[in-house]
Amino acid sequence: MTLSHEQEYQNSWQERQDYAENMQPIIGRLYRNSGIEIAVYGRPLVNTSTIDVIKAHKTVARFEERKLRLRESFPFLEAISKMDLAPARIDLGKLAYGYIYKNAGEGRSIEEYLNAELAELVNKGDGQKPRDVVLYGFGRIGRLLARLLIERGGSHADLRLRAIVVRGGRDGDLEKRASLLRRDSIHGPFNGSITVDHEKSAIKANGNYIQVIYSNSPDEVDYTKYGIENALIVDNTGIWKDEDGLGLHLKSTGAAKVLLTAPAKGDIKNVVYGVNNQDIKSEDKIVSAASCTTNAITPVLKAINDKFGIKNGHVETVHSYTNDQNLIDNYHKAERRGRSAALNMVITSTGAAKAVAKALPELAGKLTGNAIRVPTPNVSMAIINLNLETATDREELNEFLRNTSLYSDLRDQIDYTASTEIVSTDLVGSRYAGVVDSQATIVDGDRVVLYVWYDNEFGYSCQVVRVMRDMAEVSFPSLPR
Repeated sequence: MTLSHEQEYQNSWQERQDYAENMQPIIGRLYRNSGIEIAVYGRPLVNTSTIDVIKAHKTVARFEERKLRLRESFPFLEAISKMDLAPARIDLGKLAYGYIYKNAGEGRSIEEYLNAELAELVNKGDGQKPRDVVLYGFGRIGRLLARLLIERGGSHADLRLRAIVVRGGRDGDLEKRASLLRRDSIHGPFNGSITVDHEKSAIKANGNYIQVIYSNSPDEVDYTKYGIENALIVDNTGIWKDEDGLGLHLKSTGAAKVLLTAPAKGDIKNVVYGVNNQDIKSEDKIVSAASCTTNAITPVLKAINDKFGIKNGHVETVHSYTNDQNLIDNYHKAERRGRSAALNMVITSTGAAKAVAKALPELAGKLTGNAIRVPTPNVSMAIINLNLETATDREELNEFLRNTSLYSDLRDQIDYTASTEIVSTDLVGSRYAGVVDSQATIVDGDRVVLYVWYDNEFGYSCQVVRVMRDMAEVSFPSLPR
């Protein structure tokens, strides 16, 4: 009997759900037992839902001529699960698509193909010892970093969240901190279980035991009292930005290195992961992860400059309001920022354009910048107006950026969308430093205008975690290359 279109679709959907549900426990075991993080064309699948697994496969059609079916990728996942591999990030989608549609297998079996593609991981042991991490400050970025570290927790975690340090300590403070981690008005509820250990002043989240330490100064904590040693301290307060201030952390027993989640002053390295993270050396004690805007625009600017050359340009950021602004009109030391953030567009300054030069020196003196704060709580946009050394056209530029987002060393920093309907809330939770909106691209010879979205909270936090791994010297490879 011939099936109707409706029945065919229902059967197809059921098949996809079945494969996705079968994939989930394998993906979970690979991460928990071996430190293998599975992705599909850059979309991570660890701790995701059945629908997320299906959607990740669907995105392949945005980049390739054909779609990738779950029944096609499943045998590759099964084969990977039977291999003895060192911790790594493995793109299942690229491996499967290359073998099936690009003749990358060259007549070999799936097992032979994977052994060749993943050769640098085969029989390499259990990887490195995890590094203790302390979050100093537990605001917007601190709590998102906690979520990211917790979701990647486990016996094979490369970074282990051991403690958070905050001011206060009044009655009810611990429960408040846990509640803010548990619920977020922008990013939604925490994916898991959170309980409070009042007796020992700790938060327990998905198997992670996180000590809550109260201190009013970075140099007053003895981390070894809590079993924390050689720790990477991530300063999310924004209070200390120079070497003298951040150096106070290093006076605390058990602290080894400091990462600032804001632009630094003086000679401290400002690192945009994917662009100049190779500048991080073992001897570096204090490093900055720059700003969310600098992280959003620098990878795109590097890609454009490497390909076409940049004469000069201007970056205008349309930025969501932050806690630095007033909810209603009140005194503020900065110009205009005293006016209600929820009611006004506010012109303000940004150092992001100049800060690009700290990560990308070849653009020193070539960029200007300004910012407009707007009444949205998260997700911002950078409008990048450039004059190029080499003329191009819209199709060529978009194709270049699409390929950059998929195949280059910047593939974890630059995402690409061809949607004609995308708006800011669609980008909440994006794990990329920036997302190129190809439908808005304007090209007139050597003059280019690019629109780059970025989740100024979550996307930036993902970049911070990448810098943390390099500072902690626990980085792992991303395959296929």
